[in-house]
Parts: sequence; structure tokens; C-alpha cells
Amino acid sequence: MGGGLVGSSRRQHSSDGRAGGGEDAVVSNGAADLVKARRRLLEGGQPRNPRLDAESLRSALVDLYELWLTSKGAELGITADSGLAVVAVGGLGRKEMLPYSDLDLVLLHDDVDAARVAEVADQLWYPLWDAHIKLDHSVRTVPQALRVANDDMIAALGMLEARHIVGDADLSSLLIGGVRREWRTGIRSRFDELIAQAKARWERSGEIAHRAEPDLKNGRGGLRDIQLLDALSIAQLTDAMPGLGPDVPGGGVRHAHRRLLDVRTELHRVAGRSRDQLRAQDADEIGAALRIGDRFDLARTLSDSARTVSYSVDVGLRTAANALPRRGLARLRRMPVRRPLDEGVVEHAGEVVLARDARPQRDPGLILRVAAASAQTGLPMSANTLNRLSEDAPELREPWPKDALNDLLVLLGAGRGTIDAIEALDRTGLWGRLLPEWGAVRDLPPRDVLHTWTVDRHLMETVAYASALSTRVARPDLLALGALLHDIGKGRAGDHSVVGAELATHIGRRLGLWPSDVRTLSAIVRHHLLLPDTATRRDLDDPATVRFVVDALDGDPQLLELLHTLAEADSLATGPGVWGEWKASLIGELVRRCRMVMAGEALPRPEPIAPELLAKAAAGGVHVTLAPGEGKHTYTVTVIAPDTPGLLSEAAGVLALHSLRVLSAALGGVGESAINTFVVSPKFGDPPDPGLLRQELIRAIAGDLDLSGQLARREREAVGAQLSPYAKAQPRLMWAETGTAGHVILQLRAEDRIGLLTRLAAALAASGADVRWAKVVTMGSAVVDAFCLDLGADSGPARRAAIEETIMAVVPKPAPKKSVGDNGTHEGS
Repeated sequence: MGGGLVGSSRRQHSSDGRAGGGEDAVVSNGAADLVKARRRLLEGGQPRNPRLDAESLRSALVDLYELWLTSKGAELGITADSGLAVVAVGGLGRKEMLPYSDLDLVLLHDDVDAARVAEVADQLWYPLWDAHIKLDHSVRTVPQALRVANDDMIAALGMLEARHIVGDADLSSLLIGGVRREWRTGIRSRFDELIAQAKARWERSGEIAHRAEPDLKNGRGGLRDIQLLDALSIAQLTDAMPGLGPDVPGGGVRHAHRRLLDVRTELHRVAGRSRDQLRAQDADEIGAALRIGDRFDLARTLSDSARTVSYSVDVGLRTAANALPRRGLARLRRMPVRRPLDEGVVEHAGEVVLARDARPQRDPGLILRVAAASAQTGLPMSANTLNRLSEDAPELREPWPKDALNDLLVLLGAGRGTIDAIEALDRTGLWGRLLPEWGAVRDLPPRDVLHTWTVDRHLMETVAYASALSTRVARPDLLALGALLHDIGKGRAGDHSVVGAELATHIGRRLGLWPSDVRTLSAIVRHHLLLPDTATRRDLDDPATVRFVVDALDGDPQLLELLHTLAEADSLATGPGVWGEWKASLIGELVRRCRMVMAGEALPRPEPIAPELLAKAAAGGVHVTLAPGEGKHTYTVTVIAPDTPGLLSEAAGVLALHSLRVLSAALGGVGESAINTFVVSPKFGDPPDPGLLRQELIRAIAGDLDLSGQLARREREAVGAQLSPYAKAQPRLMWAETGTAGHVILQLRAEDRIGLLTRLAAALAASGADVRWAKVVTMGSAVVDAFCLDLGADSGPARRAAIEETIMAVVPKPAPKKSVGDNGTHEGS
């Protein structure tokens, strides 16, 4: 077990004639009773010698070794005033003695004759060697031991666990207190080495939660990480067992620690020797011994425990880094600023925290806003913030408010950031509160060897991959929800697609989706395997194959589009090699043939304009009204003004400058006036007065307001708050004819950015395209916009290509790749 000192040695000694005798050998020099007692503990199961459970066995082994060492110490004269002491490190030091753990001991001495020390050491070590007990040992003075701890990180971590066993307790206290004192005072200079050592260990041993044969000691989320938390606690940088909230699944870090120890204890007992890696062939026996169940139940328990420990280590390291004592000029730096991220949410010291005026008790949607901000910026959520939300945030009422659903979509559209954010919510009990159905798939191990992840992690991986494909579909919101829920039926009796579809119906209603969207979401879950199964198992040249798929989907081309994209995201999230050219080509061909059979999708149409708005527009002038919307944080802004080139850009820019995010917009007009209606959500606080918006709009129309410059500055500040300037998905442009000469419809699917609508409108105006009407929709972090453009007599390919180039210059795009071979992002229809 960990903690051997530099300069220590291990010796296993066998007397002549006893080679291989093991514990059955006749041991004549003092450890026979120890060996026999240990064997009796391990062989328990008889009426007069009952089998001990894992925790009781560890406790009994600690008592057994301590009894032998104290008795032997007294026999050798290692007493309170002898200047000698025996100190235990490793498993015995932690009181976590496993059946075949090494015995890690330090013999301390203080101004004792060297010959006397050597004699005592030989009489202490040799009985253990002769009994074939694995021994890590060293003989040190306190100054020598402190120098070793100062020079070697592993030795220091081991001695932090030191515990007095027998002899001069004051001598042991000098070592234990000295090591801990020097650890605290020197942690600033050793912290980077500590982190590097942990990361190297994780790289070598992998994650326990996602390994078929995990290393329980060294893997990420294992027992070494518990010791790391203890070391940070001794340095007074963080708690050893950070609280994870009242609803944390699995019982928190203490329970996870005990579970890992129990499994490793039984692993030793089953293997008959020291072992850290859980072998697949031992899993059923260990699961039964611990009354957990079969190997799948054991894998689920280990995943829960390891992920809880991993999350706690992440929190501990982050807390420790922020708590490190500052030196030199760093002590003079200003306190970190609190940068607003969303309503009630700010960035502080590299974490997402609650604003000072946030009231979690009155704001059930705050959980999702915090998580969405974390996922988008890549900043972790503060542990204190999550604990406060766990304790204070009320349940969301059903159906969810629209702004809560939108925040969920922002969270699901954040790419890889989604995974860390949901994992943090889940480990603190908040995700299960939002999605109670998650409990059945949490830490559920896969039954198919092709699957790399647990079911819940697979769902999160699918969401992340789907976000990069979101511009392929007209409904990125339903794609994200379908990716999140497509395997939600697993872990229950029955076909998981059928069970999941029913659950998706209930969840969709709870989220507040329209009835038609609930039906589509349920169909996505019900048929998420339809395309890959049909394409790889049936004859695509048989017309019945295509008819089978079309009938199953009720001829819905939108559902076909969603399932096609989900099939790719699901395969990519399953594991290496599951998605490839062969599978992609088969599914693509099946989808192409199904589209030929299905009717084409209807083109977007302009929204009807209310009569009272038509009357106000006929009167002329500039009018701006603001009224409460359907959600708690949404408002409807109506702008009526003379229809001049650039009006849409100027109106949208004024809204953006006042931190009003456009969720949807209907743009039209009558006569000489434009009538633009925006559904907006304030980024922070209350919306501005409509009179102020009107004044700013008039200034913008007159050219007295530098919209582009101020928006650029806002975006630079957002990037400074860790918001990535790059998109997760490639933007997509599509053209369609309207039947009216010179009029075309341009559809854009892209990710949102600050002032995107302003920039789009300005780009269209700069290209000479007249926007006749438009429908703009923001779904989470994705936009699906349709513009009806009057291009006049010049509406050919060259003109359209020029417009595309202008638009693509202002929409967010993925970070450039080093590899070549980009096939483009635009499609025409």
C-alpha cells in the first residue's frame, strides 16, 4: 500500500527447507500466531468462525497487526522512554488494512546506539519476513524522515498518513506533526507537482467508471484520489470529504470511499493475494459477497462511487488552487471581478457562482441558468453554488416555463461543455431533480461490448455529438432532446425504445412542449434504431424496405431528418469504429429513397399582422412598445418605423445593446412602414423603458449611434468571460423558390452570437437584398431563420453566392482544423 519511504527496502525471507511453505510453514521466531490468526480471519465461514464482512475484516486485521506489533515492541523494549517508536504508514496507518496489503512501518530512533537500533530492527523485521508477510520498512531519525518527505512527493504523501503504534509517542508526534507542518507551509511550491503526479496516474490507469477491468487503487475516482483529498485537507486548502448536497445519489464521498474499499477487500480475498485491478472473471463472486448483485450491478456501483470521487477531486483541486497562499506581487493584485453571465449568474475567480442579489428560493429556473452558463463558458460551477441550489431552489412547476426550457436547450447545445455541466448537476443531486427518470440509467453499465460508456454518459456523449450536427435539421431543439432521451427506457423491463417513447411523452409534457412536438419527441425515441437497423439488415433495393420506413414514420420528412442525424450522433457516441463510411452510406441511401417517396416540406410563410398594428403603421412615425411575454423573463417588443434600408439591423442592434436576447421575431410591413415584432429575454435584470429604446432607435436610424462598434466591444467582453467565439456546428444556408419572380427564401441554420440578427440584416442590406418578410427563431443556442428576399432581375447563382459569402462572414463557425478536405457547408434546394 502507498506511502513507502525513499530508502526503504523490502525483503521476503524463507528459511532452508521452507521454500514455498507460505502461511502453513512452521514459523519459529515470533510471527506464527499472527499468521495463523490472519488465516483464520480469511477462512471464516464456519459456525464457530463466521465469515466477516469486508469492513469488519479490515478492522479485525488492523487490530491483529497492532496487537502483534505492540506485543513485539514491548518484548524488544520499545517503550515510552526508550527513544524508539514504531510508526505505521499506508493501509495500517489509515486503519484500512486489507487481507494482503503490504505492512508499511518506520522504526524511529532518537540518540540511540546504532548497534542497539540494528538489533531491534532485525528482531522486528525478521519474524515478519520469515512469515512471508510483505513488508516495506525503514529506520530513520525524525530529521532524516523529514528530509525524505521534503525531497520525495510519494514519501511525503505516505507520511501524511503516519500513525503511532508503539514506543515513544512523543517521538512519533515529532514526525507526524513535523511532516504535516512542512506539508502545509510548502504546499504552494509543491502543488503543481502534486497535480502533475495525479494526472500522470490517471493517464496510466484510466477512469474506473468506464473501464471493464478498473484499477481500484490508482484509477481516476479510486482510492489514491481519496488520499489526494486527504492531503489537500491536511494542507488546509479544502475539505477531505466535500459536501455534495442533500440529494446526492449514492450517499456522497464517504459512502463511495467505503464501497471502493469493500470491493478491493473482497478482490484480495478472492484472488488470495494483493491485487488492485478488478478482473472480469472475479466480478460476479465479489458482487455476491458484497450482496450487490451480479457483475453488472457491481459495475454500476463502482461507476457511481468513482464518479462521485472524481467530481469531489475536481472540486477539491479547484478549491485548493484558489486557496493557495499568495506571495510577492500576487498578494497585491485586486480581488477577482464578478462578471455577469446571465440573470442571477456571474463569473468569479474562474467559477460560475450566484450573483449577490440572486434568490434561489424564489427562482426555480436558476439551476438551469447556472448550468447553461457553465456549459457555454467552460467554467465549472462553484461547489458552494451547487450546494446552495440543492438546499434552496424549489421544484420547477409543470409544465416548465418557456425560459426554463430554453435554458435547458442552451445547456444541451454547448458541445463538450454539456457533459461536465450535467455531470456536476448529477453528482450533486440536481439533475435527478430536474429529470427524475434519469435514475434508472445513472451509472447503468452497457450490455454490449461495443459501448464504451455507461448509459447515462452515452446519452450525454450523444447530446454533445448532436450539437455539432444541429444545423442539419430544421428543429435542433428536438434533436437535442431526442439525443438526451433516446435510451432513457433502458434499465427497465421491456423494449427500451417502447418504454422510452412513453417516458419521452411524459417528459415532453412536463417540459412544456407543444402537443405536436411531444409526439415527434416520442417518435424519435421510439424509432431511434429504425434507420441503422433497417439499412444494415434489409435489402435497400426492395421497395418494401423503403415503404416500411415511410409507413413507420407516417410519411413525416422532418422526423426522418431528425432520425438520420441522431443515428450518426448515437453511433459516434457509442464507441470507436461504430460509425464509418459503410454505415453512413447505407443509412444515407435509405434516407434518400425515403425522401423521394415522402412529400416535400412546406416553405416558411410570413406571420399574420394584427389589425391594430396595421392601423398604427398606417399613421406613420416611429413607435416602440414593450409588453410582458408568456414567460417570467420574456417580453414582446414591437417596432413600427418607416421601412428604410437597414431598419431591421438597427432595431435588432438597439435590442442587443440593451442586453435583450431575441428569442423569435416576425418581420413584415404595410405600405411605407415596417412592422417588426421581437420576443426577447433580458440577459440581466429588468428590460429598459420602451421610450429609451425608441430614442436609441431614432439615433441609430440617423447614424448617431455606433451599433457595430459597441456590439463588437460587447462580444469581446463575452469572449473574455470564456465564451467561445467558435461554433459547435457548421452553419448551413439553403435557398428555395417562392413562385414570385425575383423573390427567394433564404434559410439559415447556425449558432447564435451577440447581435447576430443585427449583423445578418446589415449583411443582407449591404448585398442589396430587400427583406420582404422574415421569421427568426432561437432554440437554445441555435438559430433557424428564414428571410424572403427580393433580388429583382438578378437572382442567379452568382448573386446568391455573393450573398452567401457576405452572410458567412458574420455567422459563428467552428474553429479551423489543421487537416484539409472540407467539403463545404452550404446546400441549395
